[in-house]
Amino acid sequence: MEDLVDAFIHYLAVEKGLARNTTSSYRFDLNQYWLFCQAQQLDPLKEGRGAVMAYLLKLKKDGRAPSTVSRHLAALKSFYRFLVQEGVISADPTANLESPRLAQRLPRVLTPEEVDRLLAQPRTSSAAGLRDKAMLELLYATGLRVSELISLDLADVNLEHGFVRCFGKGSKERIIPLGSVAAFYVSEYLKRARAKLTRGRSTPALFINQQGHRLTRQGFWKIIKKYARQGRITKVITPHTLRHSFATHLLENGADLRSVQELLGHADIATTQIYTHLTRTRLREIYDRAHPRAQRQQK
Repeated sequence: MEDLVDAFIHYLAVEKGLARNTTSSYRFDLNQYWLFCQAQQLDPLKEGRGAVMAYLLKLKKDGRAPSTVSRHLAALKSFYRFLVQEGVISADPTANLESPRLAQRLPRVLTPEEVDRLLAQPRTSSAAGLRDKAMLELLYATGLRVSELISLDLADVNLEHGFVRCFGKGSKERIIPLGSVAAFYVSEYLKRARAKLTRGRSTPALFINQQGHRLTRQGFWKIIKKYARQGRITKVITPHTLRHSFATHLLENGADLRSVQELLGHADIATTQIYTHLTRTRLREIYDRAHPRAQRQQK
């Protein structure tokens, strides 16, 4: 089983081009399934459907969220399809198994005023503060995923022509326009701060931590949480909060859905459509608050 999982992960990484975080998640879920099969003395190849059903039932009994159960099932489906493709088994035991229905969660977004407060927190008089200001402005200006932000190299930012190049899920390249404010602070960071942070180290990374290495996702998470506290933002902040806010604010100001899809790097426009629900919700709130007859019960 371990060898089959290794072969599957190699297939995902090399042939499908999935990111390391994604393949690591697949490996973890499949290892959990294998440990369950061992404990229950089930053969995942000979008793595939029964083993999968028993595993999903255990996840539900353990109180796992439907989204977690759905993620595990997706990993198992992909794995067993791979085994059929490789001729290891003759039939897919997960065929016709449906994922649990998920309640659609709307992403949390900041208002433009809250974004202004957040972005005003870094003190640009220090190297780290100027780096943080450049990162936050860049993130809100482009809607990058945090993983894409911290993966940026110097060569990926073209300040003269105002664009950023990044590689998203599946190593798909996209070019994103860069606004003048974000371009200004990235330029200032490169002129005044980055060399102080690298401490003489040679690295292609755009954003550097205090040790002179590429900033990590965890490092960025601590940074944005700190500035949210300083800005007295009471909403729950996640690494993707500025990405969600970027998309929502674009749609609220008249951007078309296809353009936002391209900017975010979504393969399926259905993923982008979730932000239209947010804009409709906000329009309803504005209507209820502003229209003189919105709250009155008609007789």
